[in-house]
Amino acid sequence: MGARPIAVLGSTGSIGRTTLDVISTFPDRFRVVALTANRNADALLEQVDRFRPQLAVLADGELPPSDGSAGTKLAAGWDAVLEATSHPDAEIVVNGLVGAAGLEPSLLALEGGKRLALANKESLVVGGPLVMQALERGGGELIPVDSEHSAVFQCLEGAAPESVRRVVLTASGGPFRERDPLDLIGVTPDEALRHPTWNMGAKITIDSATLVNKALEVVEAHFLFGLRYEQVAVVVHPQSIVHSLVEFQDGSVLAQLGYPTMALPVLYALSYPDRVEFDTPSLDLTEVGSLTFEPLPKGRFPAFELGREAALRGGTAPAVFNAASEEAVAAFLQKRLPFTEIPEVIRGVLDAHAVEEVTELEVVRRVDGWARATARGKVDQIGNRAPRLA
Repeated sequence: MGARPIAVLGSTGSIGRTTLDVISTFPDRFRVVALTANRNADALLEQVDRFRPQLAVLADGELPPSDGSAGTKLAAGWDAVLEATSHPDAEIVVNGLVGAAGLEPSLLALEGGKRLALANKESLVVGGPLVMQALERGGGELIPVDSEHSAVFQCLEGAAPESVRRVVLTASGGPFRERDPLDLIGVTPDEALRHPTWNMGAKITIDSATLVNKALEVVEAHFLFGLRYEQVAVVVHPQSIVHSLVEFQDGSVLAQLGYPTMALPVLYALSYPDRVEFDTPSLDLTEVGSLTFEPLPKGRFPAFELGREAALRGGTAPAVFNAASEEAVAAFLQKRLPFTEIPEVIRGVLDAHAVEEVTELEVVRRVDGWARATARGKVDQIGNRAPRLA
């Protein structure tokens, strides 16, 4: 068996770079056939020189003209991203895109019968029913890359769905876990981006500070593992060593542990069902010392509670929650919205939304566009009465 061909979507982002590092460690097992990036043309071209894919795509911007004579076809635009996703030689598609834009490539990969290594949790949040239908139609594979869901996936190996009592997702609690909520009004983007245990992109890092990320993961677990929402619990685990736990009907609990690194869940998604030897530090529990767990304090993370409510409402509510969150986070990073107002933007958009069923991609697109426009309006309203961040 030769090296498995892989398309990496979002290759210049955190997940994409980690994926390429893993691939370069196992050149006999994996090879790159397609790369896509959003705007970072220089980084993409460096990756092209290193991996020599058949196709490289810049979603937003321009690349030098190429006829493919150097071995790589260079292309730009969203249609070219979809071309990379459905590349005929790609057996595995790693979806490391950020946000709701990742849904369409996820559907395309699964309908094409490929293995989808999914790091784009928004695919399931905004279009979970569509993703599961595409998986069934195309006969592909859906392997989670999020550390928490990779952990659950590993713990469930060989277990019957009805044997699961509940799943417990762990959360670090982010950089403000011990801060007084009243002290968060003037939080700056630089402060919010200092995650205590993980090195991630800006959007995901802010979502970890608000725990929006964990609300998205609850929805993701619901679809990935066929769980009712009451079967998905969340606890704060500051050390980020236990990535998730599964409790079975007989009371037994399995957990997956390891030092915080995305390389391991990426490798497992690429190599599954094999486990390959990997040069990573062995977990030394005596060095870790202690593992602590805390309940989520009620009212401490209002954005998480809004996400959970949206999940229970179902239909298009999670898509609206996600879109409003993306717009609010963008405004915060641009210093147009105070950190503590992120939940208020989300709440206002959700309150104005009439839930629909997710029956097709166009429904998601329409609702997503409406939610973003509504969220931008809420940001403007708050910006007119809130002091501008320094």
